[in-house]
Amino acid sequence: MPQTLSATSMVTPCGFSPHLHSSGEQGGLIFQDGNLSSASLDALIQHLIPTTDYYPEKAYIFTFLLSSRLFIEPHELLARVCHQCIEQQRLDEPVLDKAYWKRMNQLLQALNQKLATLSHGQEGLVKISPTVSDKLVSFKTKPPPSIQREILSVCSDPYTLAQQLTHVELERLSHIGPEEFVQAFVHKDSLDSTKSCFSEQNKTNNLEAYVKWFNRLCYLVATEICMPAKKKQRAQVIEFFIDVARECFNIGNFNSLMAIISGMNMSPVSRLKKTWSKVKTAKFFILEHQMDPTGNFYNYRTALRGAAHRSLTAHSNREKIVIPFFSLLIKDIYFLNEGCANRLPNGHVNFEKFLELAKQVGEFITWKQVECPFEQDPNITHYLHTAPIFTEDGLYLASYESESPENQVEKERWKSLSGCHSHPEASRLPGLMVPLPLQAESQATVLPQIFVKLT
Repeated sequence: MPQTLSATSMVTPCGFSPHLHSSGEQGGLIFQDGNLSSASLDALIQHLIPTTDYYPEKAYIFTFLLSSRLFIEPHELLARVCHQCIEQQRLDEPVLDKAYWKRMNQLLQALNQKLATLSHGQEGLVKISPTVSDKLVSFKTKPPPSIQREILSVCSDPYTLAQQLTHVELERLSHIGPEEFVQAFVHKDSLDSTKSCFSEQNKTNNLEAYVKWFNRLCYLVATEICMPAKKKQRAQVIEFFIDVARECFNIGNFNSLMAIISGMNMSPVSRLKKTWSKVKTAKFFILEHQMDPTGNFYNYRTALRGAAHRSLTAHSNREKIVIPFFSLLIKDIYFLNEGCANRLPNGHVNFEKFLELAKQVGEFITWKQVECPFEQDPNITHYLHTAPIFTEDGLYLASYESESPENQVEKERWKSLSGCHSHPEASRLPGLMVPLPLQAESQATVLPQIFVKLT
């Protein structure tokens, strides 16, 4: 039976027996320079099944199983594999039948346990979400001191907060399965009009929850900066988050790093010129440079490759940590999916495309399996998940109260917002938006709503 897939073996799908198939067609499989480039669905399924002189490579198994859901539902695939195995191995003979079905039952039990585990992970997130959203309070004006808390009263050490952010990131990443990346961008197979897309919303719950976490962290950072009444205190919070962001970079937690930078770059925060004049901004500019979107995030991608290399040669979990900027990972996968057809004109599956998809997803699966080496502080993580945050309008109001509007546009907005209710009211996050400026308008592509709107 197929061996258990290791994360490392999934990262770099390669040629699949290039010494046998340098180029050309073999059994319905098309090879180019030793790499399987395309094939019919039937041939790919047949290639999945071991024979007396052939065993599918782990990279092929992972790549095919990841992409197969675009063309065939999992239970149908299992049925076809079982049928071919029975025919190929003559497993319907009385002597072999009992042993075969015993093994099949064991596999099905293992599959059910895995599905139950994944379901439990989704249920856990669902249980957390209502509790958190109930405590997301939108303030139209700054709250009274009696109910106001701030991050520095919970954690004043930047390194500790960076560690706790890494805890949150890895915990949420652990629930995301490789199939969710395919489910997110699945399109109906044009050659099979009788099948529906496998795109039910609950199949991407963990991706949605992770993007929502990123957005919450953005708004939490902005809220913490805009909340204090005194300029000196606001500057202190900015410098604190700059240090937290730097520690996140050193750890390899690029997602929290980008969320912090995004929060500090939101207009209600960036317009606080008097506050920023009190901040030592050299370190912040260095971090901004690392995450600069210029050249399709060239600097970030270079840093990510460095962290990935460190992870491969690491001797401790601390050195293995790689938490990518998730929205950009999703964007890369989105453009890969949109830029390449699933099927070629001759009806073959474009397997070359799915090799690249498997490479990107395989790397992510490796990174998400790292066990967090830092001790968890429940008080800090609870604050990160439940601290009240401003909505976008609330942020602008708090910003204008801290530093008065400077032009007519700001004055008109302040006047408009001030007419709203002044008491706290229950609210949810104002949409899934990542406030990131891209270098060109053409890059401002709207992804499926469950992800982000890059603006």
